[in-house]
Amino acid sequence: MTDSLAMLPETIPIFPLPNVVLFPSVFLPLHIFEPRYRAMVSDALEGDRIIGMTLLQPGRWETDYEGRPPIYPIGCAGLITHAERAGDGRFNIVLRGLEKFRVIGEDASRPYRLSQVEPVREPAAGDKDLLRLERRRLEHLILAATEASDGAASELPQTPSMPDEDFI
Repeated sequence: MTDSLAMLPETIPIFPLPNVVLFPSVFLPLHIFEPRYRAMVSDALEGDRIIGMTLLQPGRWETDYEGRPPIYPIGCAGLITHAERAGDGRFNIVLRGLEKFRVIGEDASRPYRLSQVEPVREPAAGDKDLLRLERRRLEHLILAATEASDGAASELPQTPSMPDEDFI
């Protein structure tokens, strides 16, 4: 178990976006301007400084962004490592990705999303067979998505120098 698993609260605020992903151990700068998410950042800064990032599912968020459009159930918790508040209430923050999570429930008591989450445990780095299998599965998914989007791909770019655990 990693230190970040021990830090992950059962309920965290969620910042869903249509095209931004946070990964463990990666830093992500964000500009927070919507009132509900400014409140979320203020609350996080007064508490444990943790915010979860998830992707909005395509199809409904475009017409229901102000509501609670569907999100993908897997996200990444981030720790606010830096925050600057502008005079008008906006924030510039930097998140450091901590740990992947799965959304298992939601709390609608705030203007922003609060979700009950559970950590997503990664396979042990020593399990090379499982990592190889997951890599092949992921490569097939990427290839299928690429073919569906432009029909031009017939094979994945070569990534032989990238270890399986980094690729996954």
